[in-house]
Amino acid sequence: MSNKPVPFMARLRKPTPLLFAAGAALVVGAAVRRRAPGSPPRTSAVPRPSASGPPRPRALTLLVTAHERVADGVVLLRLEGTDLPRWEPGAHLDLVLPSGLVRQYSLCGDPEDTSSYTVAARLVEDGRGGSREVHEQVQEGTELEVRGPRNRFPLVDAPAHAFVAGGIGITPVLPMLRALPEGAEWRLLYGGRTRASMPFLEEVGKLDPEGGRVTVVPEDEDGRPDLDSFLADLPEDTAVYCCGPEGLMAAVEERLPEGAALHLERFAPRTTADGDGEFEVELHRSGRTLTVPGDSSVLAAVRAELPNTPYSCEQGWCGTCQQTVLEGEIDHRDDLLTDSERGDSMLICVSRCRGTRLVLDM
Repeated sequence: MSNKPVPFMARLRKPTPLLFAAGAALVVGAAVRRRAPGSPPRTSAVPRPSASGPPRPRALTLLVTAHERVADGVVLLRLEGTDLPRWEPGAHLDLVLPSGLVRQYSLCGDPEDTSSYTVAARLVEDGRGGSREVHEQVQEGTELEVRGPRNRFPLVDAPAHAFVAGGIGITPVLPMLRALPEGAEWRLLYGGRTRASMPFLEEVGKLDPEGGRVTVVPEDEDGRPDLDSFLADLPEDTAVYCCGPEGLMAAVEERLPEGAALHLERFAPRTTADGDGEFEVELHRSGRTLTVPGDSSVLAAVRAELPNTPYSCEQGWCGTCQQTVLEGEIDHRDDLLTDSERGDSMLICVSRCRGTRLVLDM
């Protein structure tokens, strides 16, 4: 694999204001279009909502058969089972860790393999504990409950594809590159803090044996890449895929050319500071009405009355706290739910009310 830029990337070594920071488990997907005008299920360690609540992904118990270091601060997990659900590039799994924490990781193996799933996790030193648990407590022989696969970041048909991956953000991109048909037009910019911290470099190189499509930019060697150059001269209707830290995705979104469609996979949901006023929540089946203060969450208010309400991440990552909304306008603050799900449900750990009252089917 060549690290020399091809002609349309001739200025890739110019600085650009973005960070290739270490990321947490990948979480959620979103799309932006800028156009000219086997195993038997078992009970989860995390409580589940009642049968009348929103549907949850199928739960399986899988065996960890590999726990390997594949880069500085990155471990690969292979989880084996029987007759596993198939998946498409861009899909992820919910892992229920031994502590009960739920974290999401991109599938980066072979979609045709129905006997195992492969994910990779970067250690986040200042995180909330999930990645450290994956690195230090999960090991070969550990049984983990998984939910899914689910896909919020699907590979779409397009005349051309451009991929930007930051660090662990390469994981959902790898299966996409493998799935592109022979002769497809694509390019990849893969950046990281150091070469040693960038997983799957060898695998990426095998996808570009003649060079010219892949540019690898370790920040300590080459500085930060020039996204303006990478995104220049894209064919009309190019699908641009980006996964990585928020700064990287914001920089790509700012530079998205007209006529391109942007697909993002975030490590965490975007939050807003708008509309943090007080509002009421009626719990329809419980017959209770609660007040949600401006500095608190719907989840906190609900759990004060219904302490068994399921939740996990409290950041809009996992979907565990998803609830059906019967009345009221929702201020969605997650990037996890699909457009159809947003019509009548919300993640009560982060989302709020745009008005003064919500009615939940609880």
